[in-house]
Amino acid sequence: MCSLLIYPKFILNIAVFYKTHNLIVMNLDNQLRLRHVRTFLEIARAESVSLAASRLNITQPAVSRSLRELEDMLGVRLFDRVGRSLRLNDAGRVFQTHASASMTELLRGAERLRSEGGPAARLAIGVLPTAATDLVPAAALVFRKDMPQVKLSIHTGPNGLLFNQLRDGVVDLVVGRMPEKEARAGVTFQQLYIEDVVLVCRPDHPILDCPTPEQKIEAYPLILPTAEAVISESVARYLASVGLSDIQAAIETVALPVGRKLVSTSDALWFISRGVVADELARGILVAVTLPSPILSGPVGYSISRASPINVERSVFADCLKRVKRGAAGPLVGAF
Repeated sequence: MCSLLIYPKFILNIAVFYKTHNLIVMNLDNQLRLRHVRTFLEIARAESVSLAASRLNITQPAVSRSLRELEDMLGVRLFDRVGRSLRLNDAGRVFQTHASASMTELLRGAERLRSEGGPAARLAIGVLPTAATDLVPAAALVFRKDMPQVKLSIHTGPNGLLFNQLRDGVVDLVVGRMPEKEARAGVTFQQLYIEDVVLVCRPDHPILDCPTPEQKIEAYPLILPTAEAVISESVARYLASVGLSDIQAAIETVALPVGRKLVSTSDALWFISRGVVADELARGILVAVTLPSPILSGPVGYSISRASPINVERSVFADCLKRVKRGAAGPLVGAF
């Protein structure tokens, strides 16, 4: 098993961890191996030695031994035992950040050395409406620049469908709002930002002149998110808070082309995630109604299956999402 010092950026990331914790590790190049980092990351994701062993296709004693060696090298414990599970402690979470970044760099380097004549790599992304209009297209262009040989397959659909496909391995990750508790079974979520839900209408809608617009909502046709949409419960709670718990939707949709056309050509009002209509709001095609009580905001990010193995393409795409949100993606024109 070769030393990880073959990849300088890995050691740079790990060194940050050592410096942060005031640790002195001697002869690192003679001790740290790729298996230590892979084993650590799989245990962190699975929260179980037995499940990590199954994913890595090695024995449980081998997993336990690699973890013990890594903790001895670092001089700290990385996990706390909670019942039958292993949970990352503070030191473990810090190390995970640098180890994950380092593994991504190693896998990216291997990917760039892959023969052009080899089988084409593919990455399948599930996209919920709030991320479909801006975040994912921008990240896709960055990903295209980083990994032009990888075919990116983008799937859209209802929340329940996409998360079932994630658990089944049909898609490699899902980008959008954090799912409700039931849909989160078997997946992990990484937050990128917080986003609110808005009530939108056409620019010359009469409700915009009303000092108490929440009292006029029931006077106009109402478009609500579908029952399976992640934001549906937030909208229902808001309507109940303003005395409209029994109001009926004229139409249910979270689809931008349908909702945009309905709202811009009628008196209809539409509750929808801000990200879905961000371009329309910026261009003045639609307007957000100012409500005295803002609708509950929610986290937007990406979800991956706990059962899936480490995937270089997925790791790179996740990094692209983060770079887009940080504004560090660079110019996207000409990505194709």
